[in-house]
This record gives sequence, C-alpha cells and structure tokens, in this order.
Amino acid sequence: MTIPSRTARLAATLALAAGLAAFSSFAQSLRIGLAEDPDVLDPTLARTFVGRIVFSALCDKLVDIDENLKIVPQLATSWEWSADHKALTMKLRQGVKFHDGETFDAEAVKFNIERHKVMPGSNRSGELKPVTSVDVLDPYTVRLNLSAPFAPLLAALADRAGMMVSPKAARAEGDKFGAHPVCSGPFKFVERVAQDRIILERFADYWDKSSIHFDKVTYLPIVDSTVRLANLKSGQLDFIERMAPSDVPAVKSDKRFKLSKIVEIGYQGITINVGKSDLAQKNPLGRDPRVREAFELSLDRDAIVQVAMDGEAQPGNQWVAPNNSWYAKNMPIPKRDVARAKALLKEAGVTNPSFTLTTTTTSDAQRLAQVVQSMARDAGFDVKLQATEFSTSLNMADKGQFEAYVLAWSGRADPDGNLFSFDVCKQPLNYAGYCNAEVDKLITESRATVDPAKREKLFEQVAAHVLKDRPIVYLYHRNWLWAYSSKLSGLRTVPDGLIRLQGLKAD
Repeated sequence: MTIPSRTARLAATLALAAGLAAFSSFAQSLRIGLAEDPDVLDPTLARTFVGRIVFSALCDKLVDIDENLKIVPQLATSWEWSADHKALTMKLRQGVKFHDGETFDAEAVKFNIERHKVMPGSNRSGELKPVTSVDVLDPYTVRLNLSAPFAPLLAALADRAGMMVSPKAARAEGDKFGAHPVCSGPFKFVERVAQDRIILERFADYWDKSSIHFDKVTYLPIVDSTVRLANLKSGQLDFIERMAPSDVPAVKSDKRFKLSKIVEIGYQGITINVGKSDLAQKNPLGRDPRVREAFELSLDRDAIVQVAMDGEAQPGNQWVAPNNSWYAKNMPIPKRDVARAKALLKEAGVTNPSFTLTTTTTSDAQRLAQVVQSMARDAGFDVKLQATEFSTSLNMADKGQFEAYVLAWSGRADPDGNLFSFDVCKQPLNYAGYCNAEVDKLITESRATVDPAKREKLFEQVAAHVLKDRPIVYLYHRNWLWAYSSKLSGLRTVPDGLIRLQGLKAD
C-alpha cells in the first residue's frame, strides 16, 4: 500500500476544508441575480417588479397569495367582511416586531394604509382608493371602511398596498425612507449600492424564524441574461430570476442546477402614447386608432412567442391570459392580417408610418422589439428602436417621453390590478395617457361588484372598448423562469413571480 506524502495529505486536507467552507458559506448566504436594479425600496412609492422580489424578503404584508392565487394569512391571521361588503375587519398577528424593534399592531396598520393613500407620489393610492378610513378596534384588530364594496381589496393587500413599514422610521425619514427601509420581513436592510448590490441580513426577531435558513441574502442586478447565467455556472450566484428562454435546454441538461417555471399572471405588451404628452399627436400610432389596429394586425403572436421567447410564453391579447377565468371570451386573439393592415393604413391616409419603439436594455425586451420591428415592416411600418436602462425608461414613460414602449407588467391576483392603474384616467401607471369615460365607469363598477359572474360581464364590456382603442397592445404572458443550484430546495412557484425565501434552504 502506498502511503500519501505529508504534502499530499496536507493538500487533500486543505481541499476538503475549502469545500466545507464553500458549502458553509452557501448555507449561510444566498446570492440572487436580478434582471434589473430595483427602483426606490419604499412600498408606497415603488413600482417595479424587480423591487417586489426584494420586498418579498424585506417587508411582510397583511396577506399573501399561494400557488393557486388563494389569499392566505401573513400579518393578518383572519378577516371578515361586513354584510354590505363596505367594511373589512382583520385580526392581526401578535408578537411581530419591525426591524427597529417597534411593535407591529393595529395603529401601525392604520398608519401604513393612510400613508399609502396620502403620501405625495404614492403608487398605492389608486389601489386603495375606496378605503375611506381605518378604525383601530383594539390593539390587534383593525377595520377598513370603504365608500363602496371593493372586490380587489384583499388582492391589493397581498402586494405592496399591504406591506407594513415601521411608523417610527417612516416618520423620521419621510420621503428618504426608501434609502433605509425598515419593515417586518424575514430580512432587514443593510446596504445598497445602485446598479451593484442590495444586502439584507436575517432578522433575529422574525415571527416565523423557523422558516428562514439563510443568514444573509445579496441581490445583484445583472441586466444581461447571458452574464447572469455565466455567474450562476461559475458559482458566483446561487439563484437567477428571469433566465433567458433560450438557455432552458442547457440548464435542464446540467445536473448542477434546477429549473422551475410557471406562467405569469401579468403580461408583456406595447404601451402606446395616445394622450400622455404632445408626442401622442406627433406620431401616427398616437393620432389614429386605425393605425394602431393596423400595427396589431401586422403582428403574429404565436411567431413572436416562438422567436422572441423560444416558446416559453403563452400568446394573449388581454391583461390576463386566455386560460385565466377572467379572460373576456368576447374578444379573442386576432390573427395576423397584413393585407388588412395595409388597407387600414391606406384608409387612414398614412404612408409608411414611422415611430420609435422604446425598450429596456434587457435581452428579452430587445428580442421582442426586434421581432416586432421586422413583422411591422411587412405592413409598411418603419419602427425605430431605442434601448434605455430600465429605471430611466420608466421615468420617460412617466413624463410621456416616448411614442411606443415595450413594457412588462408582472400582474396581480385580481384582474383589477392589471387594469385600473393603466386604463383609468390619470392613474399613476397610465403611461399611455388613455382616458375613456365609459371605461372608467365600467372598471369602477367592476370594483364594486362582488358577484364573479357579474364582474365577468363587466370585464367583457371593458375589453370591447380597451382592445378597440388599443392604448396597450397585449402580446403574451411569460413563463417565470428560475435557475438555481441543485443544492437548494423548498422553492415555491407562485404565479406572481416573486422569490419567497420562507422554506428555501440549502440541502
């Protein structure tokens, strides 16, 4: 028998130690690659999907949704509607602390709901518009009073409108709160370097601490999906979200990694400036609905999904997917019809209409824009592409500094969350500048209608208007694609696309 030399034994020992150290580091710290850098980390002001991924670790909500979009308890343990559906009473979880040691209670809920409603720049005000007041019934019971029944309320409270921040910290920081957020989630804020990293550490006093298995989570924004995957393969990342569809086969065949996916509850579409700024009248798409119809008819959604998304999406023409129970069946997906598109342009008196399509710098958005550019050319459109960093593009959309804009919406459990803020006059996310009094009336009525069958009929009427006016040309519904180390287990695939760290662990 050959006895290993002292040098060989030492080398083997060091290698083993390095391996154990690497595993120990992995077990204590989780590194997640994001497709963009989030905007402000204040639930009241925030508006990006990627920010919601970070919030899922940072800020607990009153309620959450499960894999079947059912509303489930989080900071509220139970709730009950009044007979007229104009009041919602919620029992709150006791023993919950904010990251600054302050107690979560009914007064904190009242503060947060009121902050969402009245803070300048709030993107939650529309989501909570029917809430007129909040009553503290006892330290752990609140009642939300409504001006009318409001069917989407619980779904709104399952997202940023239901996120609870520390009243003490929010009062002290004011509009600077997003730079040092203080919530009650499983992880607390440590550091943020814009476009580089966000670092959170485990909150020792979290109410559900047994479900948390990492001491630290680092979010790294890496816009290029190829680079994001390369970092996963090299061991620099443990988890990446929104993996490029073209990389699915390679990840599936690599035993070092796992792949999870689920169809989103949102949509990918093209928002058209029809009234947001004077650019609406300076481009043919904004001026004439016939030109918008021609543009839509130049597009083949099935082909877009195959070419731009490698089949990892479901074609659609509405704010919810065709397999969603809220899909308006009276307005099916239109087929591509280039001849009809050309006829509409002739009817509108427009020859070779030209417009600029703004897109983010993410690879999937740019692929989509290139396919759209090529298809629309067949009908006579001259589409120019402008790629812009994500947060910058949102600011441009806010100001109406665009003609058409490739924009994905991550979606909400209730279809109102995909409709109201985008299609009702002067709402915060109505980047199109769309305003139709009849649509406003129908959507408002749908919010106050508790009967699902009656709501479906109202959504059909909304679809008949909005899909004809085309402030947004809906294209498809993506598969959320997550790739991660095979050492990880316990991931929950919820259609909202958020990475919930509760239950996630390294084996």
